[in-house]
Amino acid sequence: MQVAAILRAKGSKVTRADSRTKVADAVKILKQENIGAVVVADDDHSIDGVLSERDIVHAVAENGANALELPVTAVMTRKVITCSEESSVVDLMGVMTEHRIRHLPVLRDGRLAGIVSIGDLVKYRIDELESESEAMRDYIATS
Repeated sequence: MQVAAILRAKGSKVTRADSRTKVADAVKILKQENIGAVVVADDDHSIDGVLSERDIVHAVAENGANALELPVTAVMTRKVITCSEESSVVDLMGVMTEHRIRHLPVLRDGRLAGIVSIGDLVKYRIDELESESEAMRDYIATS
């Protein structure tokens, strides 16, 4: 199955922070939105980076409480791996595992179209497997 199906179900809202946002403010955004990462972008055309909970933990470990006063650009992941709406859920699970990341921005025509997390992918895959299993049980029961 493709990422487009996940975005149809969950929506395409992407929480963003601009490059001037302080880490402390980004932490508040993560808590308020109950998410694990924000896309750092100053416009709709580019992704400057992704700031994840892991990035914040690393920054605090290196800089102590001073990390909270840094701009997100100082601690974000700059080399962002992205996907498209046509990307396969199973393939992306492998990409996330290989690169040890939990969030992938989704691009459509070079623009941000959404974001998927490993939780989104796992939930979708489990639902898909349960549907297949139920269809198989129904088939066996009616044969």
